[in-house]
Amino acid sequence: MAATEELSGILMRRQAINEKLEEGVEVKPKYKFVNVYTEFHEFSRKEIKQYENTFNKFDEGQDGFLDLTEVKRMMERLGAPQTHLGLKAMINEVDEDGDNKISFREFLLIYRKARAGELESDSGLEAFARLTEINVDQVGVNGAKNFFEAKIEELAKTNKFHDEIIQEQEEKRREAEEKAMRRQRFKEKTAVFQQ
Repeated sequence: MAATEELSGILMRRQAINEKLEEGVEVKPKYKFVNVYTEFHEFSRKEIKQYENTFNKFDEGQDGFLDLTEVKRMMERLGAPQTHLGLKAMINEVDEDGDNKISFREFLLIYRKARAGELESDSGLEAFARLTEINVDQVGVNGAKNFFEAKIEELAKTNKFHDEIIQEQEEKRREAEEKAMRRQRFKEKTAVFQQ
């Protein structure tokens, strides 16, 4: 019975879309699943993971969305509090599915628009993107220099995801080898006490 209800829901949505299109009303796409690594190719895997950590830090409800109160708390923590209308405007600027929440995909749109210079200079989203990007006060000038040199190097790579995956695998392999060495040393030390 669930399959027929699902199909019925899909057909009803399609009918509603067709009716709206006939009336000349714009229909916003409804996203269910998006592979952010392929859609946001301008970001490296590490950057996306860092953005995901930032998103999860502010997603207090752990529901995969930032609602109005979570966006409010996020901006207050970053030292850039916004008015209620300002917060709503921030959400509407990237809310593509019209649910008045920011999904992780829409969260990444903030950074995409910031890099492209598409955010208004006095908007809350521009302030947010600026506050969550690299902070020279925290990492120092050399850290910022390394950050930007790494950015340039990433742009020069043709297959950055492949290289990053290999690097992650090498790190995991090294960690596993170190763990095996520690375990072997421990066994050797325990053998001394068992004799």
